[in-house]
Parts: sequence; structure tokens; C-alpha cells
Amino acid sequence: MTPAPLARWLPILDWGRRYDRATLGSDLLAAVIVTIMLIPQSLAYALLAGLPPEAGLYASILPILLYALLGTSRVLAVGPVAVVSLMTAATIGQVAEAGTAGYAIAALTLAFLSGVILLLMGALRLGFLANFLSHPVVAGFISASGLLIAASQIGPLTGLKAEGHTLAEQLYSLAAQVAQINLPTLAIGAASLGFLFWVRWGLKPLLGRAGLGPRMADSLAKTGPVLAILATSLAVWSLDLAAQGVAVVGQVPQSLPPFTLPSFDLRLLQDLLLPAALISLIGFVESVSVGQTLAAKRRQRIDPDQELVALGAANLGASVTGGFPVTGGFARSVVNFDAGAATPAAGAFTALGLALAALYLTPFIAFLPKATLAATIVVAVLSLVDLSILKRAFAYSRADFAAVAATMAVTLLAGVEAGVSAGVLLSLLLHLLRTARPHVAEVGLVPGTEHFRNIHRFTVETDPAILTLRVDESLYFANTRHLEDLILARVPGDSALRHVILMCSAVNEIDLSALETLDSLDHRLRDMGVTLHLSEVKGPVMDRLRRTDFLAHLSGQVFVSQFEGWCKLTGRCTGGDPRRHLRPTTGS
Repeated sequence: MTPAPLARWLPILDWGRRYDRATLGSDLLAAVIVTIMLIPQSLAYALLAGLPPEAGLYASILPILLYALLGTSRVLAVGPVAVVSLMTAATIGQVAEAGTAGYAIAALTLAFLSGVILLLMGALRLGFLANFLSHPVVAGFISASGLLIAASQIGPLTGLKAEGHTLAEQLYSLAAQVAQINLPTLAIGAASLGFLFWVRWGLKPLLGRAGLGPRMADSLAKTGPVLAILATSLAVWSLDLAAQGVAVVGQVPQSLPPFTLPSFDLRLLQDLLLPAALISLIGFVESVSVGQTLAAKRRQRIDPDQELVALGAANLGASVTGGFPVTGGFARSVVNFDAGAATPAAGAFTALGLALAALYLTPFIAFLPKATLAATIVVAVLSLVDLSILKRAFAYSRADFAAVAATMAVTLLAGVEAGVSAGVLLSLLLHLLRTARPHVAEVGLVPGTEHFRNIHRFTVETDPAILTLRVDESLYFANTRHLEDLILARVPGDSALRHVILMCSAVNEIDLSALETLDSLDHRLRDMGVTLHLSEVKGPVMDRLRRTDFLAHLSGQVFVSQFEGWCKLTGRCTGGDPRRHLRPTTGS
């Protein structure tokens, strides 16, 4: 029996014990399909990152193997992804010139730093930090990045050179060169785009009408990019289009990934540390989101802390094999899932397929036009663009809409680094704004029950001598002053008031600052002849309060339930001459 702690760090020891022939068949089929998809994607994302195309293959071999050993998702496919590749190009472009040895070394170093950061976060069990990036903000960032990536590929699609890292810079540079468009390149790019869009949305239904099953039709549809590569490469070779200015991939080394080492130059490490942290965070959020979504469909679970370890190891693997930062990709993971991958072994078989491609297929891509790879990128990233998030956020929450719109605007106008930084800051700011002014409801007794509800939403009974406030948020340094101000603004104008009860059913935490504020509030209310009580205090919060002298000095009592407090302080549980608030609605 495998020791539980060891299996937690090496999930392969868990699923590997139950591996059988049927599982092997499912994993092999999925690996073949994903490998076919990954070859053009890996080449394209390497070019997007400003690196030689073979770097994409290298970044997809050892990282996948390491994730298969350490990852907890059964279907997550790790490798280069569009957003991280764009962030890599934006980061390294500031410290080295594209095409130089220094640029490649900086990419290795960025992957190394990202791996170290992810491993440290995993060792410290900081997977919860991903929760600080709100989903609307992440969706806004990814959508804006998708538009930015698509715009950056207009250059390769037309034979021009797009410069800059913001949308305005890229469009301006392209507009200045419009007279230099290479018509053969434009023809290849437009044909590839049209074909790939048709393959994505039209080929599968066509194959279904031809009698193929859904799974086989979907698998064949995934070969679209490979068909585009074969057709356009053949056209370039037979028509000698390279001599007419069509940019091609050129000779790619026919070898397995080389052994490489990142730079340990202190200045370079300092320059790349913050971008590496941002890349790690965005990559982790994207990867965990995909992993959790796909795991839920099979009633499985993933461990975010172990995912940090697995992704950290994958990035370290990329740094020593000529790669660049990697993470779990949405499109390839969905393909892996749909193809029937049962375990991470499917990823290991995919790595084997890519290694064979690096050894034997690279001579055949010398005539591959970069316009075809650009078309592959455009079709892939446009599926990430979801502008409907703006409409949904505007309808639901103006604050969320402002955060999404600001994140998208900053990403498009100032670049991906500024965009992800803005996303992190706005997510934290939204959290602070929502918790700094918590919802506090004055509640009363619902007649004939022991339940207390908002006096403005339900028909309830109240007592002139009692003010009950339900606090719908944990109390901490940023929000207790708001609660204190509400109470002190309410109490002085009510001469009949004798008791204030704080209903703490939604309070999960009271920090030291909040405790001191409550103590001060108790003294001020006592001076006004008003007693402060608490009700429905949760066990962990009560344990902390007992370790202080707050309860010994509290002017009032701590009631197990709000109904108990009502009964003791009024001397009755129903009836009397209550003030009634006749605003019955739904909700609380």
C-alpha cells in the first residue's frame, strides 16, 4: 500500500496502481489527437514569444512528462499557451533583442524563475491566492490579451512587421507599412484563416452528415491545422514563394531538446522577478480553472497546492531543455478530455509523440509559411475572447463592470504586464470595497417563528428598547469603523433604546483591531445608558474571544440564538405592542 503522504506528492503512485489495458487504449488515442494539434500550436506559440519555432516543441516535452508525474488533473495538457507566450515576449523584449542568444537565455531564466515561484507557493500551500483574482477580471484580461495577440499576427499574415506591445502601437506600425503588403503572403494568410475557421465550425457538422460518429468527426476536425500546414508548405515549395517574399520557418534542428541552463546574473534575475511572478499567477489561474472545470465533469477533484508543485516542476523542466514558461492550456486540455484521456499518462504519450516529431518531422517544416502559423494563432485566441462578459457584468454589478472594463482597457492600451497588474490590483480593491462597507441589516422577529429578517423586506415585530443589527461580513480592521459609525449614528436619536444586539451569524472572523473597536463601542454605549449584546457567535470566533478579557468587561450578554436574546430582553417571545414594518418581499 502506498503511503498517503508520498502519494499526495506523487499522484502517479495513486492512479498508476489501477492502470489497465483499457485505460492504455484511451490514453494512446487521446495522445495521438493532442500531438497532431500540438505540433503546429507549439511552433506558433514559440514564434509568438519571439523564439525559434523549435523552442515550442522543446517546451512541450519534458514539462508534460513532469506534470504527468506530479499533477492531479487527469486531462490537463501542459505546454506553451497564447497568453503566457505573449507575456513572455513583452517581458523579454525589455531586456534583450529578439533573435539574439541573450533573448533565448532570458526566456530560460523567466521559465526558471516562474518554476521556483510556483514551487515555493506549492510548498507553502498558497493555492488559495488564485482566489484573489476575480473571475470577471481574469476573463477581461484574457479577452483583451486575445485581441492583442490577434492584432499582433496581422503582420505575419500580410508580410509586414508589427511593432510594439500595445494595440495602438501595433496598429500604428502596421498602418505605416500598408503599402508594403506582400500579396502572396496575404493570399496564404487569408486562405489559411478561412480554411481554419471553416474547419472549426463547419467541418464537424459536415462529417456528421456524412455518417461519421461525433467522436470520429471531432477527431478529424482537429487535424485541420495539420492539413493547412501541409497544403501551404507544398504551395510555397512548388511555387518557390519564398523567393517572392513569403516568410517561412526555415531549417529547424532535427534533435531532442538540448540541455540548457538559465542565467544567474543578478541584474537579469531582478529585472525578470516581478514579470515571472505575474506570469506564474496568470498561468496558475488559467491552469487551475481549466483543470477544475474538466475534473468536475467526471466527478473528480484536483489539488491546487499540488498543481502549483506540478506546474513549478514543468517550468523548471522547460528552463533546462531550451523552452520558455508553460502552463495548462484550455484548448488542448479540452481536446484531451474529449478524446477520452483517462490519466496523465496521455500527456506522457503526447510528449513521446512530440519527441518523435522533433527527431523526424522537422525537415518537412522548412517551407512552412509563418502566415499559416499566424492564422493558427488567430483562430485559437479568438475563441478566448468573450466580450459578452462586459454586458453580463454591467447588468449584474457596476463595480465588476468597471473592473473588467478597466482591465481590458489597460491591457489593450498599456500592454499585458500592466493589464495583469491592473487585474490583480482591481481584484483586491473590489474585495476591500465590498468588505470595508459590509451589509448591516436591522432585523426583527417574523411573527409565529424564531427567525429574524430585515425590517425593510419582511413583516416583522420589533421592540422600541431593542436594536438588533445583523452583520453580514467578518469584522476586521478595514470595516469596524463603518459598523461603529452606523450604530453611533442610530443610537443617540432614540431615547427609548436600551439594548443593541449584534447578530453575528455571518461573522467568521473578528481580528484584533475589530475587537478593540467593539470594546470601545461598548464603553461609549454604556455611557449613553445602552447595553451591547452579541448573538449567534460562531464557535471559532467565541474561542478567540474567550482568550481575551472582552467578554468579562462586556456590558451585555452573549446569546446562543437571537431568539433567546429577544425573549430574555423583552420578557416575551410574541405579542405586546410592537412597531410593525409592512414591507413584505423576498430575500434576507
